[in-house]
Amino acid sequence: MAETKLLFHLSDIHFGLVDERAIAWVAREIREQCPDMVAITGDLTMRARQREFDAATRWINSLEAPVTVDVGNHDLPYFNLFERFFDPYRRFHGMKDLVEREIVVPGLALVPLNTTARAQPRINWSKGWVSKGALRRCLTAIDALPPGTRALVTVHHPLREVGTSGTALTHGGRHALDELAKRGVLAVLSGHVHDAFDIMEQTDHGPVRMIGAGTLSQRIRSTPPSFNELHWDGEQLEVRVRNLEHVDTREMQIDDVPEDALPPREPGEPVAPVGRVPPSDPPVY
Repeated sequence: MAETKLLFHLSDIHFGLVDERAIAWVAREIREQCPDMVAITGDLTMRARQREFDAATRWINSLEAPVTVDVGNHDLPYFNLFERFFDPYRRFHGMKDLVEREIVVPGLALVPLNTTARAQPRINWSKGWVSKGALRRCLTAIDALPPGTRALVTVHHPLREVGTSGTALTHGGRHALDELAKRGVLAVLSGHVHDAFDIMEQTDHGPVRMIGAGTLSQRIRSTPPSFNELHWDGEQLEVRVRNLEHVDTREMQIDDVPEDALPPREPGEPVAPVGRVPPSDPPVY
């Protein structure tokens, strides 16, 4: 029996509108439990302001575990278009070695897949886009893993098309899932929608498990702030949604992927059983 690996999956921390109590608790849990790896699947900041990145950098660099960081749509410059197009990751300089970092431990690897774009041929640039180059780099990394090593792929946006080509949640997500299914990835870890989920997505080449983490910010959707604790024993991947209110995992998870992180406002939108839907949309400052 392989030694069980412990992984913490955090997302959508949104410094600038962070939940201070939640991040203090997470840092304490990391210090006490010593996870083998920590995956942060994007949206470290609220508006990619320098002061937000400074706070995120201090907190992430203080974590006592190997960390990899994905870039979220909120982490690209909003107010400086020159920087957005020509130096979009400049404000990550204090943690540049952690950005899209591959982490490999015996039997298990975290492999990043970038889903953010500086610009897109559609109005809403906050949605996901899997470029040919990003997918190629991810697949090449998976193919080069040591024999017997299972891959967990980290992304910001869930790899779901959801909608028409112009409104799709993640353009190119279906093709990416097909390619990941061919390689038998263990799961795809994502954020963006601020509620946790654990679903199987069917592809032409078999199912792919998609695991989403909630938020550690004040911008809640239908569940309190949370993160995912994953255990891999070499055969089974167990997911536990951790939160300060000790709500059961299944009560914290939605059954489908919404198009964005806004609280449900229309009938049929995914809502977790705990149903903590705020009366108004979350702040965006």
